[in-house]
Amino acid sequence: MPPQAEGIAKALLMILFIGYSAALVYWMFLGFGRTVHTDGPFRYNLELFRTIKLYFDLENGVSVTGRVINILGNVIVFAPFGFLLPLLKRNLHAVIRLLVVSAAGILLLETMQMLLRAGSFDIDDVLLNLVGVLSGYILLRIVYFRRK
Repeated sequence: MPPQAEGIAKALLMILFIGYSAALVYWMFLGFGRTVHTDGPFRYNLELFRTIKLYFDLENGVSVTGRVINILGNVIVFAPFGFLLPLLKRNLHAVIRLLVVSAAGILLLETMQMLLRAGSFDIDDVLLNLVGVLSGYILLRIVYFRRK
């Protein structure tokens, strides 16, 4: 690809990344009818698989739709980052580096949700989000890097 076309492609990818990131921040802090809980303690879960197990307990009263949206939504919403970040930053082609950088960002977002009381910090969300990043990366490897 000529350098000028590569620069344009990179700029378009950056615009897509920034736009998607802004949408994600909106969804995580304001969207889906979220309300700020100003009273009571911070809400958090540090026990791995606690929330995920809850969604597989068929007797807890959570609808099937709620279960699917929570589990798959947490995965799918972060898949674009696994696809876009390696295209934008060459040093994120390595999966471990991509996951470490993504984990730092996800931990920051989850912590901010808790501190701003717009949600809770849930270690299971972090895990599911990282599965999403990894899924996007695998898709990128299949589609983009195999063609080269």
